[in-house]
Amino acid sequence: MATYEILRDLAIVFICAKGAGLLARRLKAPMVVGEIIAGLIIGPCLLGWVKPNDFIGQMAEIGVVLIMFSAGLETNLQELKKSGFAAFLIACVGVLVPLIGGSLLYMSVYGFSSFGSDEFFKAVFIGCIMTATSVGITVEVLKEMGRLKSRVGQTILSAAIIDDVIGIIVLTFVLGFKDPGSNTLLVTGKILLFLVLSLILGFIIYKAFKFYDDKHTHTRRIPIIAITLCFIMAFVAEKYFGIADITGAYIAGIILCNVRDAEYIDRRVSINGYMFFAPVFFVSIGLKTDFSHVDSSMIIFSIGFVIVAMLTKIIGCGLISKCFRYSWLDCLKIGAGMMTRGEVALIITNKGLGLGIIDSSYFTAVILLIIVSSIVTPIMLKLLFGRSGDDTIEAVETNKS
Repeated sequence: MATYEILRDLAIVFICAKGAGLLARRLKAPMVVGEIIAGLIIGPCLLGWVKPNDFIGQMAEIGVVLIMFSAGLETNLQELKKSGFAAFLIACVGVLVPLIGGSLLYMSVYGFSSFGSDEFFKAVFIGCIMTATSVGITVEVLKEMGRLKSRVGQTILSAAIIDDVIGIIVLTFVLGFKDPGSNTLLVTGKILLFLVLSLILGFIIYKAFKFYDDKHTHTRRIPIIAITLCFIMAFVAEKYFGIADITGAYIAGIILCNVRDAEYIDRRVSINGYMFFAPVFFVSIGLKTDFSHVDSSMIIFSIGFVIVAMLTKIIGCGLISKCFRYSWLDCLKIGAGMMTRGEVALIITNKGLGLGIIDSSYFTAVILLIIVSSIVTPIMLKLLFGRSGDDTIEAVETNKS
């Protein structure tokens, strides 16, 4: 492919992605929805202005790595410690129920298969796509209503953070078994070894980075060193441990999330991601989506996928919340707040496509889920919180005193 053609494609991708993203935001939808739709419009599905190629695919992969690194940097370990056992258990069940629900949905539509077969693994991967929560929209809605600091708001926020961590761990294990002939013990051992080494070496790297950061605060070298660590861990994870590169990038972010310049690093990384790599990734989702293979069974599956993905979060997170003395209304609020899906679902789907686990037609179901959950969640939260009185932390503390 000639260089001038690459430049032309990038120009089309950037202008269409940003234009569609801003339009989506004005319509109260996530910008990523607009960027994905832009990819559908300019790609082979409709206009055919841009076709998927190796260059765009590689740029998209870098975008995914930076997105996950940024997610790790934004993880608040102090909040995780404060959230306690309740948020942890809500997150665990909030991952387990969608994982099982998604697997059963696939088997019910395409037939049950024996344990360990390709179809069984595909069913589990579909469940894995449903696990991660995208809490960004929920947070904005809770802020708007002044309920982010309420007991329910803090529970949703903490559970969503833990949910993402558990979702990445589940993805790591699922992808570790992508080869049906793989040695179960060996795969499990490599994953656990990587996690243990990440914990030990991560502590050492954190101390060294913190020492350097304290002496050179807000220098340009800090984000450069941080991104270098991100790329090294992404490379090592996939090359030597057979673990997804996004897992290595995410852990690199978690290692640095408590250093003084974590926010500064995240801001610098986000500039590159927002301007360049992330739009290419989200547009590439649209470019790779192929509607030619979408038949009646896929349409039925997509509708079922959306319903199951949303209900399993409400059921899983909502019911387990009742064990911690929340009212039924508050349980429903927590379940509704955990319904939204976003970037992580797309990243997992994209990873499955790259490994040949699923084909591009499944993006239809994921994109539909993101759009529907992004619209339904704010409406549900506003209706549910409208039925209850003021439950902010300040109000609760006043009542106690």
